[in-house]
Amino acid sequence: MTTQSHLEECLEKIKKENPKINAVLELRNEKELIEEAKKIDEKIRNKKAGKLAGKIVLVKACINVKGLHASCASKTLENYIATYDATVVKKIKEEDGLIIGVTNMDEFACGSSGETSAFGVCQNPAAPGRIPGGSSSGSAASVSAGFCDIALGTDTGGSIRNPASHCGVVGIKPTYASVSRYGLIDLGMSLDQIGPLSKTVDDCALMLDAIRGKDERDSISVDSPRDFAQSTTFPRPPSQKSEMNKQNCSLSEKNLTIGVLDISELKVEKEIQDLIDKKVEELSKKYKLKVKKIKIDHIDLAVSTYYPLVYVEFFSGTRKFDGRRYGLKIEDSCGPEVLRRILGGSEITKAEYKGRNYFLALKAKKFIEKQFEKAFKEVDVIICPTVPKLPHKIGESISVEEMYAYDVFTTPANLAGICAISLSAGKIDKIPVGIQIMANKFEEEKMLQIAKVIEGLGE
Repeated sequence: MTTQSHLEECLEKIKKENPKINAVLELRNEKELIEEAKKIDEKIRNKKAGKLAGKIVLVKACINVKGLHASCASKTLENYIATYDATVVKKIKEEDGLIIGVTNMDEFACGSSGETSAFGVCQNPAAPGRIPGGSSSGSAASVSAGFCDIALGTDTGGSIRNPASHCGVVGIKPTYASVSRYGLIDLGMSLDQIGPLSKTVDDCALMLDAIRGKDERDSISVDSPRDFAQSTTFPRPPSQKSEMNKQNCSLSEKNLTIGVLDISELKVEKEIQDLIDKKVEELSKKYKLKVKKIKIDHIDLAVSTYYPLVYVEFFSGTRKFDGRRYGLKIEDSCGPEVLRRILGGSEITKAEYKGRNYFLALKAKKFIEKQFEKAFKEVDVIICPTVPKLPHKIGESISVEEMYAYDVFTTPANLAGICAISLSAGKIDKIPVGIQIMANKFEEEKMLQIAKVIEGLGE
């Protein structure tokens, strides 16, 4: 299939289905897209195309794409049109990925359900009537609905992995600082990472390889040591070796040890945990891997550590939305969840507290990071559920505490700065359930390899 015909297919699907799903907020001019697709097809014919040639891409609305609205799904920035490309967008274009538009999200990335967007709730194509998860709701839903091949999301405490789990797709949170944040309207600067969502581990690895690396515009960014696009070229189980496979050793020959997270201190629905346990058992038997239960001390403090950090950093970051330079004043135009975080951050940073709660959260963050460093001396990857419960029905009344509890398994990876991926483990009552794989900093290769074989096990 040519890029042009694939593009036309995706655009037709969006026109037909997006009014109901509400995953895509804005599309580029169709004539311009077709002309670009033709140029990419010409490059492919001449064997001069980049690694993303033929891939249709959508981008979360908090990442700047020149000429499109970087609204963060908020009335505050409803009329703001990006004047430049984020570094990740620039890299995608350089590799001939075809960016067609921007996706819906929880307003300013504040949310775990996809329900807080100022432009309407995003639906879950894989479980109609239920939330798609958030905050990268539109990106995950777009992939699930077949609107694109790959979408970009952002992950501060699980905002890529959470909707990936609920929508039955693959989502990666890269190692902190491995992908440039230049051009991202951030939620929490010490935690945010841009990452890909797609239907396959291969496409996620391909996109990660395209967008990673040091950027002079992002002072904390660093180069990643490996070509992740090659990580998913994976050996078969020991019993299925062939001549084609001789150059690769089997998983068991790599002496990998799978860590299963001890979640006795955390709440998770039994059916979800049973599904994860079954998948780990199947993986272990088929590939003859060692499995070890691993405990992360005080992991139950992750959510209560995460939110003070986010509140303070979000409050600080939103001071530029004062209504003077661009957009409206955020306090006068935002929704209740955004306002809750602004007020929370304002309270925590009051002079009389002298930053006490923020600095205590930073200490807890460092402690959790050290606990993961210790754990990864014993195991190669750590596996657990992505989210502790099935997605609730859209409009269902749940408490703030219940909403924040969606992040209980995902926030630790952000606090530790490690990489993590969510992919489908199967379904419960026809609703997708994600399995999360965490690996040490810059160990995306191991993470992707394990993800690839789990993907191969099927549902």
